Amino acid sequence: MIAKIKGIFIVLEFVVTILILIMFLYMFKSKRHKIRKIWANMESYIMGFNIIEKGKPDTEAKLILVNHQSVVDIIALEAIYPKDQCWVAKKELQQIPLFGHIITAPEMIAIDRKDKRSIIKIIKLTKQRVSEGRVVAMFPEGTRGDGQNLLEFQNGAKILAEKLNLKVQPIVITNTKHIFDSQKLTAHSGNITIEYLSSIDPKKDENWFTKMKEDMQGKLNDELANYTSHR
Repeated sequence: MIAKIKGIFIVLEFVVTILILIMFLYMFKSKRHKIRKIWANMESYIMGFNIIEKGKPDTEAKLILVNHQSVVDIIALEAIYPKDQCWVAKKELQQIPLFGHIITAPEMIAIDRKDKRSIIKIIKLTKQRVSEGRVVAMFPEGTRGDGQNLLEFQNGAKILAEKLNLKVQPIVITNTKHIFDSQKLTAHSGNITIEYLSSIDPKKDENWFTKMKEDMQGKLNDELANYTSHR
């Protein structure tokens, strides 16, 4: 019951703070990254989660690929990642009245997954964002999973990395669905783990994408075992 009440509170709080965030992003364009980082750290405090980092972010990586289970994935990375991230999001999110500006204001990349030509747009915009010093962030699963088993990886990330010869760093996040589950509308306090895996040069191994998923699932399994043993 308490988890449900907290989940509802988080949703209502999101509605207010995201609209305020959007306003500040438009007002202070040169400080968009700093503003997002302040908001994300505030959210981590309100939601009551701590971030445990393992490994180090490779600041030379131009593309980070992350498993996805909750909106907390984005909040956590926005709070701690050192570089300005450009998230690749579904076009449907950008089309939500008012709230869609959370994609437009910080110049994220919105894609239409039904349009096969969208990969051309992603390649063009990614090249532009990288030239601006940003790192592109993608969820290769394309949607939220159950937090335990990775879904099938979509080919968009693979094509993007190989076409633009981008250095890739996989990141595995654990326990964010427990912190906030938007389907059950429940929320809990606790720890989440963000583990930075070794960076990948797509040119050196044609099977890098498949191996990367296997490595990410292995790391996720290890972390889940730790969380299960401590609950």
